[in-house]
Amino acid sequence: MRSYISTLPFIEATATRSLAAFMLLAGLPLTVAAQQPDDDTSSWGLGVAVISSQKAYAGIDRDNRLLPILSYENRYIRLRGPELAVKLPGYQFSESNNVNFSIIGKYDFTDYKQSDAPILNGMADRDGGFRAGFKAEWQNSIADISAEYVTEVSGDSEGSEVNLTIEKTWHFAQHYMFTPRIALSWQDKKHIDYYYGVRSNEVTAERAFYQGEAGMNIETGARVGYMFKQRHIIFLDVSLTRLAAEIKDSPLVDRSTENRVFLGYSYRF
Repeated sequence: MRSYISTLPFIEATATRSLAAFMLLAGLPLTVAAQQPDDDTSSWGLGVAVISSQKAYAGIDRDNRLLPILSYENRYIRLRGPELAVKLPGYQFSESNNVNFSIIGKYDFTDYKQSDAPILNGMADRDGGFRAGFKAEWQNSIADISAEYVTEVSGDSEGSEVNLTIEKTWHFAQHYMFTPRIALSWQDKKHIDYYYGVRSNEVTAERAFYQGEAGMNIETGARVGYMFKQRHIIFLDVSLTRLAAEIKDSPLVDRSTENRVFLGYSYRF
């Protein structure tokens, strides 16, 4: 038996983003406590979560939202929020040691509108975008390790990133689970310049020209879950991301970290 937990990212407040928020929460690893699907089975879950997120842009308010959750998985695909994975053949070394591969597509919610904060007034809006790439996951008795490469394919930032995540899940008293994690995210020059750069026509007395460079973010976080009656789970996930120097140096930013907290409930069908 294997458990899955979905994490939920920051969602903006416009109507378009509200629709996108449902897509996001439609499968991010919220701990649905679902079994790894057998060849002819599938699993899905439904729930709700409260999310509180803080971005690093100067003067931007904390965002608090109540949003739905949906997850789905079968032998061919896995939906985890903004990420849809098409499963490729993997290799099983033993019952507790296997490697899985997939082609992934997902939506990047790193966007803003100039109305989101005073420092952004007069800036062109930056849009999120669809990303596609490849993911490898190594599940073993010591830790679960995943690595992915994705690049933006919808023509906005045209940026790419490489993500490496290491996490370990412990189960206690049959009903409780605890999963600490650390994640490294390398973002290329195009990505950082698009979201944190200031173009020549956007310069003001308070906002200097800035051209971003590639950099590495570091996230630490933990999830706690309580499962009951086999199909229900209550979970809490907290994370803190230390931003790359190339982001912190932007005149749009006045924080060195971003953070996110969410509390939710999910039912597995």
